[in-house]
Amino acid sequence: MPILPRTTPSRAALSPFVCQACRRSLRQFSVTSSRRRAPPPPPPPPPSGYAHLTSRRLISLAGPDAPKFLHGIITQSVIDEPSTSGARHRHNVSPRNTNTAATPNAPGFYSGFLNATGRVLHDVFIYRDTLGMSGASATDGEAFVIEVDAEQVEALAKHIKRYKLRSKLNFRILDEGECAAWQVWDDSSSTSTNPSVPPSTQLSKLEDSIVLPDTRAPGMGYRVLRRGGADKSLDLDLSRSDDTAYRIRRYLFGVAEGQAEIPREQALPLESNMDVMGGIDFRKGCYVGQELTIRTRHRGVVRKRILPCLLYPSPPPPQKLEYRPYFTNGEAEMSADDVPTNLSIGRDGAKGRSAGTWLKGVGNIGLALCRLQIMTDVELPGETAASAPFNPDTDEFVVKWGADEQGGGGQSVRVRAFVPDWLRERLRESSTSASGH
Repeated sequence: MPILPRTTPSRAALSPFVCQACRRSLRQFSVTSSRRRAPPPPPPPPPSGYAHLTSRRLISLAGPDAPKFLHGIITQSVIDEPSTSGARHRHNVSPRNTNTAATPNAPGFYSGFLNATGRVLHDVFIYRDTLGMSGASATDGEAFVIEVDAEQVEALAKHIKRYKLRSKLNFRILDEGECAAWQVWDDSSSTSTNPSVPPSTQLSKLEDSIVLPDTRAPGMGYRVLRRGGADKSLDLDLSRSDDTAYRIRRYLFGVAEGQAEIPREQALPLESNMDVMGGIDFRKGCYVGQELTIRTRHRGVVRKRILPCLLYPSPPPPQKLEYRPYFTNGEAEMSADDVPTNLSIGRDGAKGRSAGTWLKGVGNIGLALCRLQIMTDVELPGETAASAPFNPDTDEFVVKWGADEQGGGGQSVRVRAFVPDWLRERLRESSTSASGH
């Protein structure tokens, strides 16, 4: 029997077997591995710019029955209705916001879908489809494009299918590369604070686009639908920004958008400011969810509203709403990303009923559903404050989270609510209008 020469086993043969997953884990925790760095905080939005809204998706809807169908399931008017005098007219939410109505020449409007109990399902922009996204011809009836929260686009498509029944219309979710929603703003221009002024020269020259003034709050700018995806940028002499910058601007204006800020099947349209942002026609005929909405408008009192809020660590309470990427809480830097959503807001150092609900934020600002008589100086018609009037210099409110079963430990941060001038003015106008009916 031949004797084979002795060989020295390799180091790999002597080492114990280690699977590939464990090898990757060992490399991850090795000293020489690169550490994961937290993303940099979002900077303040530029005073003039535009952003591709990745948080929004589009649905095309077209057919002979499309206007009538939409008219029956959204809060705004789409078709003519007979008035008490027998004439036919189109409604709008208020005489001042005439361009929010679905008039024949309007490129679109802001509106909402409600459920049968009057709770918000979706806040939407609806555009008249002049881009031909549906592929329908003029003889096939009118066509629309519905812009909705990207995470809720499938849910809205199911909602449309549920109510479609025998209506002669077709709908489909548009691919992200077919058409995209953009926001354009120019705080340095006087036209941005006056929605009745036509779009600027740059916007009017955009091809394959629908330009809609965003009248939810003065200074919001313009909504733009354009064929193509994010790779087809707008040809504007403005700084291109991102969805986060747009979200910061919304928070500073106090404008809620999407179901993270207007919780689906929980939020009420008036508490979400949809009435004062031009999203509801109180004089139109029946639609899904109308009963509670109309009754609240004329017989009830809206005690809570979504307001812009500022997070801060310690007294004194801030007197101005300004965005900062972080705030210092003790020795740690924190931001709204560290604060869980849907937290109850209470008085600092006192027990009692909740003063509101923290919704969502970025940096040191965000939105919260606030009880007006507790967290602000807004006076409600016919209501008497249950406690002392709000004092902006001394009254403080706090959100807490992470406490144990005995209520110890955890974290907290103070919250200050602000009432924007535009909202205060529109609340006064809305109160006068409602009392006149």
